[in-house]
Amino acid sequence: MDIRKLIDSSPMGLRQWSIIFIALYLNALDGYDMVAMAFGAGQVTEAFTLSDVQLGWLLSAALIGIGLGSLFLAPNADRVGRTRLITISLFIDLVGLVATVFAPTFTLLFIFRVLTGIGVGGVLVCVTVLVSEYSNLRFRGLAVAIYASGYGLGASLCGVIASAVAPSHGWQAIFWVSAGLTVVAIALTVLFVPESADFLAARGHMDKVRYIAAKLGLKGEVTIRATKDEEPRAAFKDILSPSFVRTTIKLWLAFSFVMFAYNFTSQWTPKLLTEEGLTAQQGVIGGIMLSFGGTIGALIFGFLTTKIDSRPLLIVSCLVASGVLVGFIFSTSIPTLMFSLGVGVGLTLNACITGLYTVAPEAYPSALRTRGTGASRRPFPLRCARLLRQDCR
Repeated sequence: MDIRKLIDSSPMGLRQWSIIFIALYLNALDGYDMVAMAFGAGQVTEAFTLSDVQLGWLLSAALIGIGLGSLFLAPNADRVGRTRLITISLFIDLVGLVATVFAPTFTLLFIFRVLTGIGVGGVLVCVTVLVSEYSNLRFRGLAVAIYASGYGLGASLCGVIASAVAPSHGWQAIFWVSAGLTVVAIALTVLFVPESADFLAARGHMDKVRYIAAKLGLKGEVTIRATKDEEPRAAFKDILSPSFVRTTIKLWLAFSFVMFAYNFTSQWTPKLLTEEGLTAQQGVIGGIMLSFGGTIGALIFGFLTTKIDSRPLLIVSCLVASGVLVGFIFSTSIPTLMFSLGVGVGLTLNACITGLYTVAPEAYPSALRTRGTGASRRPFPLRCARLLRQDCR
């Protein structure tokens, strides 16, 4: 039986769930990295005497990096392997984090945050694909949701850590913690995450595929779909071919709007709340509540996918998120209501993100999976950068 069909039809084993929870950790690390600058924005602004425009660029730097990493770094996973590319991306992330701590100027700080984002972009795309490939058909939505919940969990953790270490040790401590967590992530990936069975099967590595199938406890004879010579090399133009162009454009638009909404709210909420008259501590709490809601939303979406198709769930989540976000905008004068709606914003927006993570890898064959998923994430960071810059003027 084809390895894809074998995984789809077999029960999820302990080894597969361990891969999912390592992916959860990796996504939590990415969530931490993405909001680290937002929680340290006050001290960074003082240290570098930044204008609002400069701060806007700095907060969007990692998002620009994600776009570059998703489009130019992640697609190489279809050539060198998902796990290897994740490891490379984590090393890039680590270099960016350490360099950020020692950046002497705003320009270098911006560059190093872009570098960090490039690493995060590579990790996000490849891990999303890997989770989808190692999940069976019944629990794929739940597995992706568990993985996706890590982003909000990591962002919440960043807020807690930032409030604990930044006042006494400075904003740099936030990034040192992240660097340490990244070292752990590299070790977990190298030691416990196998290469994608779909990737190996597409290249005719029968012995490796059978070895992985045995490790996963899959029962049944494994066959290979195509050999390396039969499998054409994927190119960017392939996701814009007549067979995939409509799917690709729809995913581009969906990711653009949803991720702009989420990243704008998560990056700017702490600062904008303080500008509305709330204390710095309340601003941090607002950011934490939004991220915490994201974790809940991803898990709820995942449990629902075991009963309901993910596409209608995604549509409903987007509609509800729009209404909750409007309510959040007009609730800043009532802190209790604002914090409650902040949880709702994170919950519904992360449900949307989880839905996109679920449907995107399924839209492409193995040879195009990371390229298609990565490219679908490409447009939104650059739009975020432009819009954030205009908003700060």
